[in-house]
Amino acid sequence: MKTWFITGGTPGGFGMAYANAALAIGDRVALTARRPDELAEWAQQHGDRVLVLPLDVTDREQIRRAVRAAEERFGGIDVLVNNAGRGWYGSVEGSTDDTVRRTFDLNFFGAVDVIRAVLPGMRERGSGWIVSMSSLAGLVGITGFGYYSAAKFALEGLTEALRREVEPFGVKVLSVEPGAFRTNAYAGFDDEPISETVDAYHPLLTEVRAAFVAENGKQAGDPDRGVRAVIEAMNSANPPERLVLGNAAFESATTKFEATLTELRVHEKLSRGADFD
Repeated sequence: MKTWFITGGTPGGFGMAYANAALAIGDRVALTARRPDELAEWAQQHGDRVLVLPLDVTDREQIRRAVRAAEERFGGIDVLVNNAGRGWYGSVEGSTDDTVRRTFDLNFFGAVDVIRAVLPGMRERGSGWIVSMSSLAGLVGITGFGYYSAAKFALEGLTEALRREVEPFGVKVLSVEPGAFRTNAYAGFDDEPISETVDAYHPLLTEVRAAFVAENGKQAGDPDRGVRAVIEAMNSANPPERLVLGNAAFESATTKFEATLTELRVHEKLSRGADFD
């Protein structure tokens, strides 16, 4: 029986889907959320196999307390799912400083701090899984979400380096890149005013917001099926380093990487000619 530590446990999101899937296979779950009261009724259904903890991943001390509580309750953490995050739209030129910083604090530095809190226990026991919930935006820059993409690109790079560092200690690492999934991720865009300091980008951002509002509740991705795919990948004989989720995301990712490879080869002579003779 494994213990999962999952951040971002908002009802209707990936965090809850992970928690339900872990419980379905007989494991235990420490599920964290900024508003833990929303999970009380759900937690009562699962008794002592579930521990709900308050956690804002931008609060480093709260992270330490939550990890310590989970380890004391269950004896250790076997699977970390770094799921907490969200994107704010805005142009690269005109996003407010506050938007830029909170985007990185939540989507990158929060994940870093959770990893650093959980990893010592995994390393000491010689086993564990770290699942980084990235995004298609971590592989393909999304117009109007430049800083969210940047934070997820940063998480991808960190995860790739981490994978090599912890492999000798028996800890495995997986990056997951979902596309559009039917969670609550788009639910707030309709009521969220455009926070932009450069008027020239307002028409673009108005279109971006309208597209997300129109897609809310109609996204093709099923969080439960997505999580089952992740667990199947983790349990495979040769687990992948990354897993893209969703048809549209798969098409976008493969198109991006194939185009990148083609471009690299076109300019191969220039690239190779940059070394000393």
